[in-house]
Amino acid sequence: MFKNAKAFTGYSVNDLQKAKDFYGNILQLDVSEIAEMPTLRLHLAGGGDVLIYEKPNHQPATFTVLNFPVEDLEGTVAKLKELGVPFEDYDFPGLKTDADHIARGPVGPHIAWFTDPAGNILSVLKEM
Repeated sequence: MFKNAKAFTGYSVNDLQKAKDFYGNILQLDVSEIAEMPTLRLHLAGGGDVLIYEKPNHQPATFTVLNFPVEDLEGTVAKLKELGVPFEDYDFPGLKTDADHIARGPVGPHIAWFTDPAGNILSVLKEM
């Protein structure tokens, strides 16, 4: 039924202008605005899109909404920190971030989680 549908995902923020600045200027993604409604479209490598819309009663996602595979995880984390991006710390059984905010567990990729200005959780992870 949806085999050829060009599916996309979306999530809310509480301030569209802050989101536009963060995704466009800090993360350096290709961002366009949809004039008919207060919505941003993130154009991702590989052809995927993400819609970001402003919602007055926005609640940040409690799970990772977007993952960015990178070759140099440590360098990317350091650069994002220089730009003022806040990283998450986790200390759960089987999942612990180190002093660099990177989880280097025995299972899964090395990964670091950070938040956008609206508190939504994103990640950078070592390309596999």
